[in-house]
Amino acid sequence: MTDAGRHPGIKLLTLSEVIDVKGYVGNFEVKILKRARYVSEKDCTACGECARVCPVVRPDEFNAGLSSRKAVYSPFPQAVPSAYAININECLGHNPVVCAKCSEVCEKKCINFHMSDEEVVEKVGSIVVATGLEPYDPTELDEYGYTRFENVLSSIEFERLISAGGPTRGELIRPADRKTPKSIGFIQCVGSRSARKGASHCSNICCMNTVKSSLVLKEHYPDMDIKVFYIDIRAFGKGFEDLYKKSRSLGVHYIRGLPGTVMENDGGGIRVAVENSATGKIAFHDLDMLVLAVGIGPSKTTKKIQEMLGLQLSPEGFFLEAHPKLQPVDAATRGIFFAGCAEGPKDIKESVTQGSAAAGRAVRLMHRGEILSEPITAEVIPDTCKACGKCAEVCPYGAISVDAKHKIPATINPAACAGCGTCAAECPFQSILMNHFTDEQILGQVDTALAKTPDSKILVFACNWCSYAGADYAGVSRLQYPSNVRLIRTMCSGRVDESFIWNGFAKGAPIILVSGCHIGDCHYINANHWTVKRVEKIRKKMAKLGMRPERLQLEWISAAEGGRFAKVMSEMEALRQGVNAEEIAETVRLLNEAKDH
Repeated sequence: MTDAGRHPGIKLLTLSEVIDVKGYVGNFEVKILKRARYVSEKDCTACGECARVCPVVRPDEFNAGLSSRKAVYSPFPQAVPSAYAININECLGHNPVVCAKCSEVCEKKCINFHMSDEEVVEKVGSIVVATGLEPYDPTELDEYGYTRFENVLSSIEFERLISAGGPTRGELIRPADRKTPKSIGFIQCVGSRSARKGASHCSNICCMNTVKSSLVLKEHYPDMDIKVFYIDIRAFGKGFEDLYKKSRSLGVHYIRGLPGTVMENDGGGIRVAVENSATGKIAFHDLDMLVLAVGIGPSKTTKKIQEMLGLQLSPEGFFLEAHPKLQPVDAATRGIFFAGCAEGPKDIKESVTQGSAAAGRAVRLMHRGEILSEPITAEVIPDTCKACGKCAEVCPYGAISVDAKHKIPATINPAACAGCGTCAAECPFQSILMNHFTDEQILGQVDTALAKTPDSKILVFACNWCSYAGADYAGVSRLQYPSNVRLIRTMCSGRVDESFIWNGFAKGAPIILVSGCHIGDCHYINANHWTVKRVEKIRKKMAKLGMRPERLQLEWISAAEGGRFAKVMSEMEALRQGVNAEEIAETVRLLNEAKDH
């Protein structure tokens, strides 16, 4: 942090909040609200005289409320910049001046109550999202007595309590009586891996944080009785299993089972009842202190950032990367990258690794001074565009602008366009040309695939990134599937126009399959949501025409699901065999009549 603050090429904006982001890769415009510090960053030497005379005392957030701070304070040791700040909502010396003791004692005259918030606009080429994490608040799990018993702490509070820079300088004491506890219990997975309360995901760091805490306690208090109540210990990192074994060898008791009830003894101690799943018996354990190993979730600002940048979220609420293996730090929107726990729970090593990767990806993108755009982009035909705005509505990247009020034809920013083709498929006037995947090219492939014995073919529109790659994986894995499958590659399932389907049926296709990325895992953010709507609309029209809607299928197949691809193709072949020649001929007749009318 200090190195970043001293680097001439890095501008740090502290006490700041991003309030709006516009633009696209290479040309982002970020609006930032920089809140007033009321202390000059350049002049303050962090001598601390102002804090000594300040009469306002408040709980210290950095120490989890276990110590206090003043209204003028340094947020935490090694904070950058090394300057104090005033919480103006707590200060007594602001308009009208009631106190102002800090201003009087400051020799450098750093304090200025007339400072005000300001808006800063920065133009940047790429964005790294590193919003951090939010510890789980165990108050809703009150069966563990967190709000009722003073000697029940969260793992965050315990971490500050045993830290050398914490409120007790590393000396472990019970909050109730300030005595050193002789026995401590840890409850794992509080707020994690639970569908009832908290989150269903594993928080990654809790197990090893408890193991580390147990080793620290055994180092300073060898005779302390330590018990860990757990579901299972996940020690999958480098050297983690050795640390876990060392903890056990030092006498830490690991009990498989979570407490059902927590009670307080007369002396302030804690009694927990636990069913040991290894023995099948309920046992009672008396402890001086109980620590809840709380899980971690996404930052509270995640939803707001997601809306500003047009990003995706995972079911757990973290940001969703473009591809978990090939692009683990990239967002689906080009020029945006993830670092740390913004993308999922991580320990320090993983956060540093991902931060370095995100920086490398940003540098790789920007170092030339100009950005090369992909040739597969959409292009508006202005002569036929009616400025209806449908294309702008469906574009996942906001790359299309249209003035529907003044009927000005739509325009597409090629730097922001990712080439999914959803706009071309949804345009009711065929006014959008999809370069390299034009209607003529795709319809030509359909005609060629069904030129001979169409009744024996299975026509498949496959997304380039997932289902087409899944077909390739099936082939590489030498998985057997019907040889009458005819694949037509599109960049996204969202590119599959309604006319492609009707043309396929008109040429005699018995079965048509539209296939793409799983919902929530689309390479183009949410383009496949429009695929679902389009397929449902076509099926309703098929039913009105007297066609069986099941002849049009929609399946999600990822790049790693070669086995699923082969299975789906076999299912399609079974469906094809259920479509006879008379049904196909009747479909061709109905569609030709509808075309003539």
